[in-house]
Amino acid sequence: MGIFVFLPLVLPLTAWPIARLGEQRLDPRTATVLLTTVAAVMALCSTVCLALLMVVGTAQLPGNPLPDGWSDPEVRESVPRHGVAGKAAIPALLAVVTGCAGALLRHRRVRSRAHRALRGLPGTEVAVLPDSRPYAYALPGGPYDRVVVSTAMLACLASRERRALFAHERAHLRARHHRYLLLARLAAHANPFLLPLRTAVACTVERWADEEAARTVGSRRAVARAIGTAALVSRGTPAPTLAGLAAPGPLPRRVAALLGPPPAGRRWPSPFTTAGLAVWTATTGTLLSALFSANSAFTLLLLLHAATPLA
Repeated sequence: MGIFVFLPLVLPLTAWPIARLGEQRLDPRTATVLLTTVAAVMALCSTVCLALLMVVGTAQLPGNPLPDGWSDPEVRESVPRHGVAGKAAIPALLAVVTGCAGALLRHRRVRSRAHRALRGLPGTEVAVLPDSRPYAYALPGGPYDRVVVSTAMLACLASRERRALFAHERAHLRARHHRYLLLARLAAHANPFLLPLRTAVACTVERWADEEAARTVGSRRAVARAIGTAALVSRGTPAPTLAGLAAPGPLPRRVAALLGPPPAGRRWPSPFTTAGLAVWTATTGTLLSALFSANSAFTLLLLLHAATPLA
């Protein structure tokens, strides 16, 4: 395995340029799919390598439950500084598991609580709640997907802005944006170097829904006004993995994008542009991460199989 087992832990740094440029230079839908895929693959690869480091570095510790043959010097020498790396991998891997499990539980708890609050209401795709707090968000799952909006939020918006709000939230539900947000959040828990991608995905899913709403309503300016108004009065969504018109993020950039021309299609940028170079850098880093983690796992599997005595 050698030094290659460590590389997937730091290769997410190659995705930082596209995390910044993707939301500005790419079509929002393309950027969302690209950034989420890169984040998910890199997170999985870095987690696999942490597990490999823990196995190799801790096999020789007294009282470990692993087979005695796994502490063979040839196995330990497959990783540089195996003792330090293996011991450091234990709390790191524990933090990954704890963080991801906590994020999943919070997501499930918020959705369950929201669905319970809607019990007894008519089975429509829009749930209007009498509440003095202005909010609106897309709530997937349960018996059916719903747009949840308070009467206070509707009172703040003009007729065309209300249409923009409902079109925006329906776009979130139709494209299953909560899945992209959850994957990006889990990836950031698995590797902190992926935090910029989580932030970028939170922005691109909103831009994606903004553009869908603008096409539905037929007015980019009406959507921009709805976003600005909702942001001024709303507290956002009940959880970072649920999407909404006034979700936290770079609202000025969203409004500015809507006041400008629509994105120029879903084509990939030329590799000779800044955005194209960032895309290829992130793609190369992702492929290398997958290659190094797969190679390390296969090499360790062969070593452990050779070191394990036959029964």
